[in-house]
Amino acid sequence: MAGRWIEQWDPEDETFWRTRGERIARRNLWFSVLSEHIGFSVWTLWSVMVLFMGPEYGVDPAGKFFLISTATLVGALVRVPYTFAVARFGGRNWTVFSALTLLVPTVAALVVMKPGTSYATFLAVAALTGIGGGNFASSMTNINAFFPLRHKGWALGLNAGGGNIGVPVVQLAGLLVIGTAGAAHPRIVLGAYIPLILLAAVCAALFMDNLAPVRNDTGAAKDAVRDPHTWIMAVLYIGTFGSFIGYSFAFGLVLQTGFGRTPLQAASLTFIGPLLGSLVRPVGGRLADRYGGARITLVNFAAMAAATCVVVYASRTASLPVFLVGFTALFALSGLGNGSTYKMIPGVFHAQALARGLRGEEAAARGRRLSGAAMGLIGAAGALGGLAVNLAFRRSFETSGTGTAAFWSFLAFYAVCSALTWAVYLRPAAAALAKPQLSHAEVG
Repeated sequence: MAGRWIEQWDPEDETFWRTRGERIARRNLWFSVLSEHIGFSVWTLWSVMVLFMGPEYGVDPAGKFFLISTATLVGALVRVPYTFAVARFGGRNWTVFSALTLLVPTVAALVVMKPGTSYATFLAVAALTGIGGGNFASSMTNINAFFPLRHKGWALGLNAGGGNIGVPVVQLAGLLVIGTAGAAHPRIVLGAYIPLILLAAVCAALFMDNLAPVRNDTGAAKDAVRDPHTWIMAVLYIGTFGSFIGYSFAFGLVLQTGFGRTPLQAASLTFIGPLLGSLVRPVGGRLADRYGGARITLVNFAAMAAATCVVVYASRTASLPVFLVGFTALFALSGLGNGSTYKMIPGVFHAQALARGLRGEEAAARGRRLSGAAMGLIGAAGALGGLAVNLAFRRSFETSGTGTAAFWSFLAFYAVCSALTWAVYLRPAAAALAKPQLSHAEVG
């Protein structure tokens, strides 16, 4: 029966997977996607709410960037405890609880979203929406435990992509409201999410399961913190997911501040990039399953650098069409890279287990244990990358009135990520020295 604790779970056993495991894993995946999707929408609420904040709110562009930066920061920090909550309370149990907690920031925003509210109050409520960012970490850790290594790229990509789509969906909801009811009615967006939050919690309670074998021990977290590959992967994930979430939060404000778009004009464009980035994330995972996560990641960072050059040119020449082409490409590539980098995480730790002489389920179990613990740290670092993006834009617009300087800094970081991917996971000399630890096919 759904909702119970499953005591035995061995997805690497092909007979178990074919006869029982795949059906259970897929059911948990679909309802995990629903909950994470709503979590992302709540996390990114303020990227939409700031579009409703006209002159009567008394908040300047720098203040709006700081609001969305606050939501990004809190979302990054809560990812760490959310990761370990799955093992402590169970994936199904924590999904129900974390879904219900989304009511707090949504109802709070419903109450305060009006002219005359103090900036400090807006800041506090924006911080509350950060808990929606934590849902990603717990959801990914949970789904990572359900699937065998050979399917993790697809499963994690689909789970994350379905969650990421919460970003363009809430932006489309904002566009619909602005285009029909007008910019004076942000509460319609907020009110629409309350029944959706309740639906996600009820579905998780009825149809998801807890896995007893993934009950955590404190050693997993300690081992993940000490492992250098946790932090190498964190840097790469900053480059992909940090870009995706940072751009998602900032896109509308960049269009308004840098290109003079109205709230309706900005809202009509902001959803396109996040939507593409979300849809291609499973593709990145699938490509990584087939060709190796590091190979796809390296090519992806090179393409992101090229797209950033296009955006720099557009920003300097104030060409909105060219800017939209380059920025949309950045979104799509960040989504593709999200899938490939997240696929690398279980591959790295499984390869390390093999290097220790472990085989079969013993190696798979160790890989799941450490990759599950590392995902929270890596996910938190990626979200902090989104904060860095928001702060870079804020500083760039404050000093020069354009986002050009911010884009130059992003270009430099993509170059660093490319060099790191090559040096650690693909360079022949490094692979020979690390063999068999990092020459595992799932990594490179």
